Amino acid sequence: MLSRLRRGTAVAGLVLAAVLGAGSWASADAQTPLTGPPPGAAAWAADTSLGVRLPDPVASSPAEVAAFFAGLPPERREALAVRHPQLVGNLDGAPVALRLRANALAVEAERARQRARAEDAALPRAERAAAAARADHYAELAGHRLLAFDPRGRGQVAEVFGDVEHDERTAVLVPGSDVDLSDYDREAATGHRSLAGMARALRAASGERVAVVAWVGYTTPVGLGLDAAREELARAGAARLDRLVAGLAPVTGPVELFCHSYGSVVCGRSAPDPARVAGLVAVASPGMGLERADELRVPVWAVRRNAEDWIGDVPNVSLLGFGHGADPTSGGFGARVLPSTGSHGHSDYFAPGSASLAAFAALALTATTTAA
Repeated sequence: MLSRLRRGTAVAGLVLAAVLGAGSWASADAQTPLTGPPPGAAAWAADTSLGVRLPDPVASSPAEVAAFFAGLPPERREALAVRHPQLVGNLDGAPVALRLRANALAVEAERARQRARAEDAALPRAERAAAAARADHYAELAGHRLLAFDPRGRGQVAEVFGDVEHDERTAVLVPGSDVDLSDYDREAATGHRSLAGMARALRAASGERVAVVAWVGYTTPVGLGLDAAREELARAGAARLDRLVAGLAPVTGPVELFCHSYGSVVCGRSAPDPARVAGLVAVASPGMGLERADELRVPVWAVRRNAEDWIGDVPNVSLLGFGHGADPTSGGFGARVLPSTGSHGHSDYFAPGSASLAAFAALALTATTTAA
């Protein structure tokens, strides 16, 4: 009891220091979650070319969207993807192949738009340079298998490694802070520590039998400011994660969620359906916004933190709307604990040869494992 009181007092002090001392940096780093329909919703709603009302991208469930597309002949599906690539590409429940096709078109259109801005002499030099960098980045995305692409704000994306329609199993990686469209695949600099690098490592460790979706489908916190200590972004992201899974699971079967750092708060605040989610894995977690694993309806695993992971210094309490609750690796939480031997630091749990990556691959393939 005394230990808990001391921890609570320490967190209260940290919270007070952050609120009173953060000043302009806190407000500058504050993020507004991207919500509402995918881009192009107004043109989609006004499209009467099929003689029927198109499904509302927000109000219609992924199952209703899937039923709508199932009733269309292939040429009409293709026509919708060509006319509304950004909306179809981000529409949960739309056929996977159609979303991949639509996002390829959307990326090319956005690359051309940014290239035109880069060559517009009427724009300030800094804006032209930024547009040129974005155009180059979108050119690099050509040929990638994108299940989502939204360039608004910091940008969101979901890249598929493998084939979700035919591989044995599917896993979804949910990232933590500082991940967006521009840097989710920093392979040259970070290898398996970037989100896309984690996805590649997991797929390789599964013997190419598991399709992996690197999902940057919510607005992540920037840095370690107030957003990272609170749950507003996680709650907004959880609703988007639930829709993604509802659209995927009828095609893939139940998916395994691997939730890194603040992403474990997103997963903890989601509403996983056992018919759609085989289980959740909390990796380098500051807490899941839960006091016990059985608050969720699916199996929960947690990775034992390595000694070099700074997340172990984060107090596992929730106070005044700050903090994310119990340590998922603690005995009282009730998660099954996975080993981490061979990993080093906060983003190294997918390191080739590590015990954690081997456990992830086994879990993704079988949905069963033994607590370490």
